[in-house]
Amino acid sequence: MIASLMKSWTIWMKIGVILFGVFLLSWLGPDEIGLTDLLISLREGEETGNQLMLAVFLLVSLNTVLALFHYIGALLLGDEIAARLNRPWLKIVIPLIVIPLDYIVINAYYSLTYSFSAYALLLLLAILLLQAFEKDRLKPIIKTIICSQLIFGIEWLNEIPSLSQYGFGQGSISKELTNIAVQIGFEQSLTLYSLTLCLIFVINAVILAVYFSLAEQKWRIKQELHYAQLEAMQSRSGREALYLVHDLKTPLTAIEGLNSLISMKVDDSKIKEYCQRISASILSVSDMISEILYDDKKHWCRIKDLVEYVEASRLSGTNLNLKVDFQTDPEIKIFINKIRMTRALVNLIDNAYDAVNGVEDGKILLKVKNYENELWLGVSDNGIGILPKEQEKIWKAGFSTKSHPGMGLAFVRQVAEGHGASLEIDSKLGHGTIIWIKLAEGSVSR
Repeated sequence: MIASLMKSWTIWMKIGVILFGVFLLSWLGPDEIGLTDLLISLREGEETGNQLMLAVFLLVSLNTVLALFHYIGALLLGDEIAARLNRPWLKIVIPLIVIPLDYIVINAYYSLTYSFSAYALLLLLAILLLQAFEKDRLKPIIKTIICSQLIFGIEWLNEIPSLSQYGFGQGSISKELTNIAVQIGFEQSLTLYSLTLCLIFVINAVILAVYFSLAEQKWRIKQELHYAQLEAMQSRSGREALYLVHDLKTPLTAIEGLNSLISMKVDDSKIKEYCQRISASILSVSDMISEILYDDKKHWCRIKDLVEYVEASRLSGTNLNLKVDFQTDPEIKIFINKIRMTRALVNLIDNAYDAVNGVEDGKILLKVKNYENELWLGVSDNGIGILPKEQEKIWKAGFSTKSHPGMGLAFVRQVAEGHGASLEIDSKLGHGTIIWIKLAEGSVSR
């Protein structure tokens, strides 16, 4: 699992964001933004309130930009690893480890002092509360906007001279600016200015977090309602289809009766042969109707026959190409409801074709293999893949990674459960997906 994480480009992208924030000071420091010149001017006795406030504003802005990259990088890294390993607590633990390490690296690499003191602890606590509150509901861009507001607001606490005794403003430049403010009698003005901006941006960050979380929750509720409506419509359509299929039994019975009479009334051997074929076809259709009407209606079927039926159902009237990979004897029989199992495999194939749409050299493969005493039916593609956090959701009714909700994979799961089978998905972003229906030993006859 660790090896898989280290091969993920999204993981390395987030690590890159963290490292960019750590070493950004090499290209964006006090000299580059004019802060050093202002400090020299203030040291030489040209102290004015306007110059001091400009220097403080530049320092807060610089610290916000520098901090944003390694804070948001650590948060997104925690989200990614927690989702991939299915360990929600890692989204809190990883930032707790990574962010203090960032401060250690920064202080080791640069001559300036960046103290991990009360300010950093408060900021880390605020961001972790946001992390726990949002529960994966906020998109990365929204989280970045909120974090930038929060960091900019809390950064102003470092510029309040009276808070230095509580661990704020321990950086070398912050100490110098607050000392100058005290010397020129600008302490109260700087405190009021800093406290006001802190409250404005922190409150704004909280409002944004609540607003976007509620908006996302409202959207999800609408989606769930839409899915429920879709499921109800599917159920109604299904019932109507079942009634229609059930009604087909009446004309089939009449046809069978008339066919028997014809067979009895004629002596022509050729016509009798035709009647026997008609009778066999009627029996086959009757069995198919029973399989549609009754979920538990199953019979022994050769794998070869199932695959041919899938190909005929999926490819008839199209120019699509489906390759079949038999890794076992195609004459092996499985105890299934052929109609429902066919529909399940066709749904998987349809999803696979959607996944490779637009992919150069897209390939779809229907696989059949033995594993221990089980028989596995799988559909693989070399498409875009499925995000780890979506792999558990795809089986829910109505959920879809496409622009429209679907019922296909929920039906696949229902069919698998009806056969006592299990499902397994293996998907990697940019490499494709394979979904297996694993039939247990009792459903296989060798």
